[in-house]
Amino acid sequence: MWALLALLSALFAALTSILAKIGIENVNSNLATAIRTGVVLIMTCAVVFATGKHYEITNIGYKSLLFLILSGITTGLSWLCYYKALQIGEASKVIPIDKFSIVIGMILAFVVLKETITVKTIIGGILITLGTFVLIF
Repeated sequence: MWALLALLSALFAALTSILAKIGIENVNSNLATAIRTGVVLIMTCAVVFATGKHYEITNIGYKSLLFLILSGITTGLSWLCYYKALQIGEASKVIPIDKFSIVIGMILAFVVLKETITVKTIIGGILITLGTFVLIF
C-alpha cells in the first residue's frame, strides 16, 4: 500500500509542477505560493475533520509540535523558493534540481536519524545525483 501511495505522490508532485508553471504566468510567485498553501490547508483540514481526527490535536506533545512547526516553516521556504525558480526558470531544469532533495534527504536520514546506509542507497543516491546534473547541464 505504501508503494502505491508513494507512486501517487510522485504523480501528483509531477502534476503540481506542470500546473504551477502554467498557472504562475503573470502572477507574483509569493502570491501563487500563498494560494497553493491555502488550498492545501483547506484540503487537509477537510480530511482531518471528515475522518474525525481533529480531536487528537490535544494529544500532540511539545516535541512533536515543535518539529511539525519547523517542518512547516521549511516546507513554506521550499515552496517559496520553488515557485520563484519555476517562474523564472525552465520547468525541465527546475524540477530535477528540486527533486535533488531526495539525495539531501537520504544524507540527512543517515546523519540525523541514524538510518542504515546500504550499498543500494549509496548507488541510488549517486545515480540520482548524476541524473540531476545530466538534466541541468
